[in-house]
Amino acid sequence: MATLPFVIAMCLAELLGMLSFGTFQALIPTFKSAWGLSNTDAGWISGIYFAGYVGAVPVLSSLTDRVDPKKIMLASLALGGLASLAFALFAEGFWTALMFRALHGVGLAGTYMPGLKALSDQVEGPNQSRYVSFYTASFGIGAGLSFLFAGAVAPDYGWGWAFKLNAIGAVLAVLLTIVILPWAAAAKNTPEHHLLDFRPVLRNRQAMSYILAYCGHNWELFAFRSWVVAFLVFALARHPGTGFGIDATAIAAAVTLLGVPSSIFGNELAVRYGRRRVIVAIMIASVALSLVIGAAAGVSYGLVVGLCLLYGVLLTGDSGAITAGTVAAATAGARGATLAMHAMIGFVGGIFGPLGVGIVLDATGGASVLGWSLAVAVMGTGSAAALLAILFVGRPKPP
Repeated sequence: MATLPFVIAMCLAELLGMLSFGTFQALIPTFKSAWGLSNTDAGWISGIYFAGYVGAVPVLSSLTDRVDPKKIMLASLALGGLASLAFALFAEGFWTALMFRALHGVGLAGTYMPGLKALSDQVEGPNQSRYVSFYTASFGIGAGLSFLFAGAVAPDYGWGWAFKLNAIGAVLAVLLTIVILPWAAAAKNTPEHHLLDFRPVLRNRQAMSYILAYCGHNWELFAFRSWVVAFLVFALARHPGTGFGIDATAIAAAVTLLGVPSSIFGNELAVRYGRRRVIVAIMIASVALSLVIGAAAGVSYGLVVGLCLLYGVLLTGDSGAITAGTVAAATAGARGATLAMHAMIGFVGGIFGPLGVGIVLDATGGASVLGWSLAVAVMGTGSAAALLAILFVGRPKPP
């Protein structure tokens, strides 16, 4: 049975392995200038990370029903570290960046959900939802630190050292995983379904409602995280001298880190007041806010920062509750396959959300309040789609 110190250690290993998550996104203005990237190019590089994730996660997460998750985690952390080092040494433009960021995504595919499977196998009962929310909230810590470290390291030492720092984090995550995570005993019962047979999951309406909601959630969340630095830079350029002396990457890190307590608190509210009710309320508020943030750039930089901080809280307020809902709805013997579907379908949103924003920005000229208003509104369509999934897909069939 898992203890709180074990859960905390698992969360620490997760965030160390995630330091590469937002490094490119934090430095989009730098790479656009150095490599002559368009907004669509930057959107592709941001989104390909999740394409690598989606391509690998069905196999790697499903394997956890058959293979010790610790083995999968260690190999994937090593791959992520090598991808970071290769980016630092060899990336020189759009195509090389695309390749190495895809490998980063594959590394995450074998780390995040297999780690969640390993954790959830160690705890059952009333604490499971709480510990799952701790783990999913740590995703936000890792993402926030990736923005913070990239912004702190790149100006003085260059973007290459920002990616080398990611590789060091992956090495530390490997060592920590070796120490804290016990080797699992051989599975006594091999699942009856084939490795990539997801029909039992597709028939589980409750699980599928949360899985589809997770796709919309990730569309919005990762679109915002991919473009928040560029948006802040744009807003500050319209209102020079009002930046509070704080770098845009530091504000982006704060926006991301605020999602950590938000995810945990949102899950606690869901436990107390009902998961579906809380998720629906958060999604409605998120959609409403996405319609006004872009226009705030024409008013003041302080208003933009305040609304981005609030948006960051809302975007993750339903994250832990959605993932805990998938775990709770998973049938016996198919938890790994259910989490594979959760990750595979869910992170499709992470591929196309950042790309969709880049396309809208290029189509509207990029550097305009109207362009950013439409771009942030496109982010909010993710929560709108997730809301429909919760309300209609998960509705029980009439007797």
